[in-house]
Amino acid sequence: MTTDEPQQSVPYGTPEAPRLAVRGEAHLEVDPEIARIGITVSARGTDRRDALADLTRRNATVIDLVKTYGEAVERVETGSFSITPELTKRGKGERVRTYHGRVHITAELSDFTALGELTTRIADLDLTHVNGPWWSLRPDSPAHRRARQEAVKEAVQRAREYADALGTALAALVEIADIGADNAPYPPFGGGPAAPGMARAAYGGAPEAAAPLDLEPQRQSVYAQVNARFTMNPPRL
Repeated sequence: MTTDEPQQSVPYGTPEAPRLAVRGEAHLEVDPEIARIGITVSARGTDRRDALADLTRRNATVIDLVKTYGEAVERVETGSFSITPELTKRGKGERVRTYHGRVHITAELSDFTALGELTTRIADLDLTHVNGPWWSLRPDSPAHRRARQEAVKEAVQRAREYADALGTALAALVEIADIGADNAPYPPFGGGPAAPGMARAAYGGAPEAAAPLDLEPQRQSVYAQVNARFTMNPPRL
């Protein structure tokens, strides 16, 4: 019985050109490049319009404060916004007791000295909640490239050691590929676990400005792995 399906090539060499397959890995610990904080601005009131006006004012105050840090802030974005009525728990019918308004803002900073000061000042504002920081690397960080290069070098070194053990040498590179490149997509390198959240809420203005927080950046883990195949000169066994 014949078949028209192509035969899959065997991932082995020949006695004249033995094939050698290895994996190269690299693990770097580097300083973070950016930090993100989440800000929740709240307002409440018995009148919907008054609650909305108060929320708009508080939101503008926070955004204006963030923007005063200039180039230290790489990005500021507004996320979800809500005005939610709270109903009374007693009595007949549905009556609104108060309205709760919230706006979520995300700020991304590259100046970690400014980060501590800004976080403290925001936490001192009325009805404002801060989460973070979350440390990370930029997608185009040189650390990713360095990790991939180290992984390739490690693969070549490992292959040479195998060849040396057989009393021969590498002849040519046949293939080099990221782990999983021929199967399913894999997550990008970089960015270790986020730092534990630092949160503070303030419900009244402080008489004096609080001292800036001293935030220690969390080191980031960068991983890279590659598969490499080589041919080597025939060893004398």
